[in-house]
Amino acid sequence: MAFDFATPVERRAPEGNYASQKWHRYAQDVLPLWVADMDFHSPPAVIDALQRRVAHGVYGYGEVPATLTAALCQWSAHHYAWTIEPEWQQWLPGVVPALHFAAMALTQPGEGVLTIAPIYPPFLAVAERTGRLAQQAMLAEPAAPGEPWQLDIAALEAAITPQTRLLLWCHPHNPTGRVWMLSELEQLAALVERHDFWVVSDELHCDLLLDEGARHRPLAALFPKLAKRTITLWAPSKTFNVAGLTSACAVIPDATLRKHFAAATKGFLPDGNVLGLVAAEAAYREGEPWRQALLDVLRSHRAALEARVATWSGVSLSAPESTYLAWLDMRETGLGASPAQALLEQAGVALSDGAAFGCPGFVRLNFGTTASQLEAALSRMDTLFKA
Repeated sequence: MAFDFATPVERRAPEGNYASQKWHRYAQDVLPLWVADMDFHSPPAVIDALQRRVAHGVYGYGEVPATLTAALCQWSAHHYAWTIEPEWQQWLPGVVPALHFAAMALTQPGEGVLTIAPIYPPFLAVAERTGRLAQQAMLAEPAAPGEPWQLDIAALEAAITPQTRLLLWCHPHNPTGRVWMLSELEQLAALVERHDFWVVSDELHCDLLLDEGARHRPLAALFPKLAKRTITLWAPSKTFNVAGLTSACAVIPDATLRKHFAAATKGFLPDGNVLGLVAAEAAYREGEPWRQALLDVLRSHRAALEARVATWSGVSLSAPESTYLAWLDMRETGLGASPAQALLEQAGVALSDGAAFGCPGFVRLNFGTTASQLEAALSRMDTLFKA
């Protein structure tokens, strides 16, 4: 089946209610390549399933169907070689709430929540929002332009104190796009066990590994001893472009840990989004052909971006190994402390500001858009960077 990833979708259409953070935050003449949602139609199988559910006409309180938990079990076994059970699954409206609930379930006020920057901005807010102690380490920057960011286990070790109780981990990594090497994960697992703390492994981008033949292995699957102390977070939102339907899953093998997490959510969450649950099941059951086609498109866009950055003065890129987000170093461009703001004002391109990720001078660029829209944005950026 052929899928259309080339035709731009009008997301600012005046007719209909299509308001989106991505396209309505900035003026009409700005090209937005910032927040992590794609400009592609979701898979036809997902759209068809939603249309059938909408046609039913009743949208009362729902529950997580056994067919959905079975679909995720099958997806995990097939794609990750990890056998999970339906009862391990705690479905909830989004990964960001799950980060906060994990902090409340697994730590006490004043205890440490450790993150590793640069990182998806909500990670950096969890401790403050939950009355915990914010602790932070930095990844090791690329040794040379174009080389990957790496886990700095010594820096992570140095950030740990007797108060540290929880590590928020991102696997694959947002924003750098790293797919962690086994050697890095082995060091991490040993450190977690040595210091006896909990782990939340955000694996939201794990179905978008860009290198041919790459296969995701969940942290809790690679290291079974960690499973009793790990909450794994998955969602169809990034892979299948259904973020607005707010449906995610915390996979928690340990029954006691699962009980604590579920208790922390009581009274704070609505019942499951009936349309989000429908979309998730359709994505996991029937979305694989679309996903494979998407990966081909994203590989092409990554290559186009790499080639363009190679012509720019003062900009460097470590090519992402996963997802549709690129992390650009602009500290040598002369654009000042906020290159994102300079790009917005001088080129009419909206990118995510690296300062929000813990790294001023960087920007995150979303290339999950049509080739024509990507080219239009890169052409605007040429005016600032092309030598």
